Amino acid sequence: MENITKKILSFFKLNSTTIFLIVAYTIFLYILYKLSKKVKKLLKLYLYRNRKDSFYRYLFFRVDKIAKPLLYLVNLYIFTKLLDYIYGLNNYSDIDKILFISNLFLTLWLFYEIIKFLLYSTLRKKIKTQQGARRELFNLFLNITKIAVALIATVAILSKFGVDITALITSLGVGGVIVGFSAKDMLVNFFDSIRLISEDAFRQGDWIETRDLEGFVTELGLTSTKIRTFDNAMVTVPNSKLANDYIKNWSKRVIGRRIKFYLPIKYTSDTKEIDRVIYEIYEMLHSHPDIVNLNKIRYLIKMKRTYEDGLFNLEDKYGVRRTLLVYLDEVDKYSLNILIYAFSISVNWEEWLRVKQDVIKKIIVIIDNSKLEFAYPTSEILLRNRDADLKDTLQYH
Repeated sequence: MENITKKILSFFKLNSTTIFLIVAYTIFLYILYKLSKKVKKLLKLYLYRNRKDSFYRYLFFRVDKIAKPLLYLVNLYIFTKLLDYIYGLNNYSDIDKILFISNLFLTLWLFYEIIKFLLYSTLRKKIKTQQGARRELFNLFLNITKIAVALIATVAILSKFGVDITALITSLGVGGVIVGFSAKDMLVNFFDSIRLISEDAFRQGDWIETRDLEGFVTELGLTSTKIRTFDNAMVTVPNSKLANDYIKNWSKRVIGRRIKFYLPIKYTSDTKEIDRVIYEIYEMLHSHPDIVNLNKIRYLIKMKRTYEDGLFNLEDKYGVRRTLLVYLDEVDKYSLNILIYAFSISVNWEEWLRVKQDVIKKIIVIIDNSKLEFAYPTSEILLRNRDADLKDTLQYH
């Protein structure tokens, strides 16, 4: 039994010193585990107390994500030193390669988590300060980071295994052309996604309408965009299709959702009454708390008049509408049509419906209190007495 023990110790090159180091390393791992839990608890307590700052608040939720690869790196570093002391890793190239890949993986993992934290903490800060935060732009940077991490890992591993990267790229020249042709659509979609973001055609959460579909943008990816339609279906559209088609963005408006309809009234020669009703409707709309006019805009938004007569109209650029029109506009077959054209302050669909309903009710009251009447399609049928017509004809002759 004693000989077997000696053979095992000799095979693994274990002696009193190395056994002591292994025991010390095990104890160190236990102490590090307990200490890391204590440090994380104190750090989270500190971050929680400073949670009013969005940076600290987001870091509070990301501590574990960042700490994991960092702790693994520390453990792997000490474990590598221990193996090198006992066995001399230069004599074991396979183990050295495994440790290299492990170190590379953990380092890139830590790098990715730090980049992700910095990106989203910046995004949250912009959202809190009500700045123009582009979620899809941050997602694009994050996806590019993933691709960069994968490329770095691939190149580093191939170099470690003795592959000549330059020669590999040269030898793959023809193959690269073939791959390039096969991945042509993917590359086109990628560059079109950058084009859509740079042109600010839409953002995540926007309500858009194209030639074929309509819905809310849920995600703008590297090659495609996901749209949630109003019947609650998820549609994935290639970015090249969106970039080369018209996009109607209903969310690109700050104030003003249009209310337009015609008010049909019966034919009348009482033009004074028509003028009075038109004036009352206009005054009702102008004083309505939820209908836009110039006086309300001054208190609702800050409009800089730098380019009032310049290259573009600021109201068109930022999506502000305040037109208010009430006119006798049409002479129809059976009615006189009064045009009602106004904009609600809110662009929210349900709020817009409520305002429109209230406007219609108030107009009905105005018409009821006037001499005018609502018109509707009517037909007149004239019945004539044939015997009377015949008698009149004989008498005439």
